[in-house]
Amino acid sequence: MNTAEKNWLQILKQYFGFSSFRPLQAEIIRDALNGKDTFVLLPTGGGKSLCFQLPALIRPGLTVVVSPLIALMKDQVDALQASGVAATFLNSSLGTVEARHRIQGLRNGEYRLLYVAPERLMIAGFLEDLKLWGVNLIAVDEAHCISEWGHDFRPEYRQLSDLRAHFPGVPVMALTATATTRVREDIVNLLRLHEPSRFVASFNRPNLTYRVLGKSGAYDQIYAYVRARPRESGIVYCSSRASTETLAARLNDNGIPARAYHAGLEKEERSTNQEAFLRDEVRVICATIAFGMGINKPNVRFVIHHDLAKNIEGYYQETGRAGRDGLPSDCILLFSAGDAVKHGRFIDEKPDEQERQIAREQLQQIIHYAESSECRRATLLQYFGEDFNEQCGACDNCLSPRDTYDGTTDAQKFLSCIYRVQEKSRCDFGLNQIVEVLTGANTEGVRKWDHASLSTYGIGKEWGRNEWKVIGRELVRLGYVRQIAEKFNVLQLTPEGRAVLRERKKVTLTKPLAAPEARQKAPRAGEITCDETLFERLRLLRKKLADERNVPAYIVLSDVSLRQMARSYPTNDQEIARISGVGEAKRKEFGAAFLAEIADYLQTYPRQIFADDSFVPPPKPVISDSAHASMSFFKAGESVEQISEKRGFTVGTICGHLASIVETGAEIDLRRLISEEEEKQIAAAFAKCGFGDIGGVKEHLGHRFEYGLLKIYRAITLRRQGL
Repeated sequence: MNTAEKNWLQILKQYFGFSSFRPLQAEIIRDALNGKDTFVLLPTGGGKSLCFQLPALIRPGLTVVVSPLIALMKDQVDALQASGVAATFLNSSLGTVEARHRIQGLRNGEYRLLYVAPERLMIAGFLEDLKLWGVNLIAVDEAHCISEWGHDFRPEYRQLSDLRAHFPGVPVMALTATATTRVREDIVNLLRLHEPSRFVASFNRPNLTYRVLGKSGAYDQIYAYVRARPRESGIVYCSSRASTETLAARLNDNGIPARAYHAGLEKEERSTNQEAFLRDEVRVICATIAFGMGINKPNVRFVIHHDLAKNIEGYYQETGRAGRDGLPSDCILLFSAGDAVKHGRFIDEKPDEQERQIAREQLQQIIHYAESSECRRATLLQYFGEDFNEQCGACDNCLSPRDTYDGTTDAQKFLSCIYRVQEKSRCDFGLNQIVEVLTGANTEGVRKWDHASLSTYGIGKEWGRNEWKVIGRELVRLGYVRQIAEKFNVLQLTPEGRAVLRERKKVTLTKPLAAPEARQKAPRAGEITCDETLFERLRLLRKKLADERNVPAYIVLSDVSLRQMARSYPTNDQEIARISGVGEAKRKEFGAAFLAEIADYLQTYPRQIFADDSFVPPPKPVISDSAHASMSFFKAGESVEQISEKRGFTVGTICGHLASIVETGAEIDLRRLISEEEEKQIAAAFAKCGFGDIGGVKEHLGHRFEYGLLKIYRAITLRRQGL
């Protein structure tokens, strides 16, 4: 590790309380400090903000952060100020006197970060002021808003195309949590990024558990779930404004504090309801998709979709608001065929045919996600072009696979019906027409095409329309039927489908979605076992401290920090400084209060001893070409120091490359990296701190070993133990 990188880690610990970087952060920071344009795609909770916040503290000058939402600006500035960082924002929420005061502070060089809305940034006079304030980096947050192909396009972001002309020598960093390949290219082109470094992390959020439940009495399902988790807060997304208000009112009537949020509410009421949720004064926010982007509440433990989302991208973004702190959280979709029909009607009302076609395709994708018996995580990741070829162990289909049945007869009926209607009418038809023929419906379409005369008319009356639609969509997923979106979603038999008809091949189908199942009790990614009684006391203390300062509770400390305290029982400044998220400023301001609470607790209750069950081996990472290159040099006999010099990366980065490959199961000669005596020292440190606390191990060893090296040791040791 070079001197500069050691300095970064000192700043990281001092201000943010973390001992190590998350994946890709160090590389992004390095390129930003070297003056390169960067495109950054990290999942929600992946640490995007740190990528521009840390450079702002490393070198003099002003970092400008373009942000679309007032709430997000205030939230991030509050958090930065609580950590001892000089940051401010300018937007329409400020009065004239306060705005002038902040602008004067900017002129005097009092701030390291400025958050500003795009429309304010691009005012001519303001741009001229910025040129005098020593701007050294421009970060465009939620950058997908610039693309019409993104799920949250905002016209005001288009003005940012002119930034390059005003600041030709200032590096620009574009950041987003969700973007398809097309949107990524739009961002790079429209912001005029010059030969940018591109950093795309895995979209996988291993701490999230995905479930789809058959909707059956939606309110009762939601109430039972929330009532069983009295200390957890979450978001319930509804498709209509009326549903948000009805649901919130019913939850309140049943003793669960809840508020509604939608675009039809007065601005003041929306703001009040959002603030109450952020401050843990209400447990549930019932909202339309108007709520969410930029909400920085890390301890959202569940996101429930009362209704079917419009598309996969929006669903991923909305579920991503759960578990930003890395602790286990649930994402639940209540699904019914009626929701799909409702969406289809809305699509039919769109005036533009291209819009209708795109919307129909997106609807089919989210229906496929809901009805599929495949791993939910794999389906989501595949949408963004990422392969996940294993059972995730954290979705309903992997935890409790749905029953299957011999569906050969049903498949024969459906496929032969497609064949017969095409044979008779010499054209293709959509799913609805096939289902109407199978169920013997007397509709205008059946009469117009004389399909009642077909041999397949009425042969499927044992199933209803919705059941046949489920069967039809599964046959599409299995490859027996092709659905052609550009031709109004008509159905055609594939060669595999014709083979099923001709050879009467067996077809296995999945039984429909069942009622909710019991919550999975197996360890979940990100779980921190702790003294729950002490955790609750620390949570109440945090709320008191936050209320005194008029900020949300997570600005004081995160749930992760509190759970680590309730597990390790720190008794002095040195021990509490080791807690993740406790930087220098927070230790000075809050450390004494939490230490006193823990000491008081231990007067009455004994310490609990916890096995090292908090460590869940990480999912196999997506290995970059750069990591493979480093491993090739290592296998050729070169040392990490030689590879570092040859490739222009730090030793720490090279160790990280090797670690990412070793964690996938690759073999490596550990003795080439550490001596036998060093291995004993590392083993003793892991025995003391546990496999889940790699930061604690590094600190215990006096920071003598790279994180990547410790990860290599951990992966090899766990493999030896059969874990």
